[in-house]
Amino acid sequence: MKAISTSLTDLLTRFQRIRNQTENICKPLEPEDTVVQPMVDVSPPKWHMAHTTWFFEEFVLKPYLPKYKVFHSNYSYLFNSYYNSVGNRVQRAERSTLTRPPLRDIYQYRSHVNEHLTKLLENPDERTLKEMLPVLELGLQHEQQHQELLLTDIKYILSTNPLLPAYTSAHELEKAEYVPATYLDVPGGIYRIGYQGNDFCFDNELGVHEVLIQDFQVMNRLVTNGEYLNFMEDGGYVDFRFWLDEGFSLSKTSNWESPLYWVNKNGRWLRYSLHGLQELDLNAPVSHISFYEANAYANWAGKRLLTEYEWEAATQAYPPHQGNFSDNGLLEPTAASPNQNGMQQLYGDAWEWTYSAYHPYPGFSTAPGALGEYNGKFMINQMVLRGGSCATPSDHIRTTYRNFFHPDKRWQFTGIRLANK
Repeated sequence: MKAISTSLTDLLTRFQRIRNQTENICKPLEPEDTVVQPMVDVSPPKWHMAHTTWFFEEFVLKPYLPKYKVFHSNYSYLFNSYYNSVGNRVQRAERSTLTRPPLRDIYQYRSHVNEHLTKLLENPDERTLKEMLPVLELGLQHEQQHQELLLTDIKYILSTNPLLPAYTSAHELEKAEYVPATYLDVPGGIYRIGYQGNDFCFDNELGVHEVLIQDFQVMNRLVTNGEYLNFMEDGGYVDFRFWLDEGFSLSKTSNWESPLYWVNKNGRWLRYSLHGLQELDLNAPVSHISFYEANAYANWAGKRLLTEYEWEAATQAYPPHQGNFSDNGLLEPTAASPNQNGMQQLYGDAWEWTYSAYHPYPGFSTAPGALGEYNGKFMINQMVLRGGSCATPSDHIRTTYRNFFHPDKRWQFTGIRLANK
């Protein structure tokens, strides 16, 4: 990972802001909400708060703050996620069993670690600072990843409650007009792919390399709910010709008939959001769909998904505008603007499935120790997504950022952008 260079004052301010944001996300929750785990992909909010704190304790305070005493000797076992180098851990599917320690102890744990990390940053020696900064920066980026997971996990948790409670009140938005789909030219040629700057990036973005790309055309916005509804009404979920066989079989066994969170009530489509059950906005981007559904839709439309290299090339041809991120507080994908020309929604709103497997770039190497487990060991059986979503912090995204999920996953804000065949 590359780390940013900044003053200690700015770094401490940013640390406090990011740590506070995690707790702000959890403020609307009842204590009972914070221990629920309706499926293995979702972690209880209490666990997220503890795990992000454990990361700083394990990888920053223990190595770099002399005489630091851990908050509790069992917490490394309870709140380690997947770092085999650190030791045994509670398995992912069993995180809901952690009704103890109580939520109040987790907030004390966060305060304890915040206090000691602030102390560490007050006057570190030069050698310690040089070694610590990359790890501290990774911890901040890691916490922002969990902030997005918190929002998507909370949405799934509350959606399984029969009352379909709202997490927060909705912002009043003007009803957007329909923006026609057009296709913009991206010239073929040799493109440099991968992170080339001097600020932070994850190791999976490194290994800048050249890729030959043919001329292609990319859709000016994301696919909308209304367009996806046309696919559904045209038998998209029952016509095997549009589907990869694995996806079609999964759609049958899982009873997929619409995107996750869509509800058909007396012939009227609604969708569950973090603001509760709402009318489906036909002009907003479709989201919460699997790679299999995205690819089936593309085939039905006579188009295709972009590769991750094409997506990155498109951002070089059409630099992204500031998108709809979690900072906006909307927490839902929003419709494209009829007043904006050219490319829209490359950033924010919904992660865009690509037809690229999550593999290492040329020259990728795994860092030594536990932090080497961060990305590399997951480079199998997953697909790359690009661009961020309405749950992503705005200062956490880059055009080279490579998100990755298994192709069946739907609980994230995942959507579709098409390319012409």
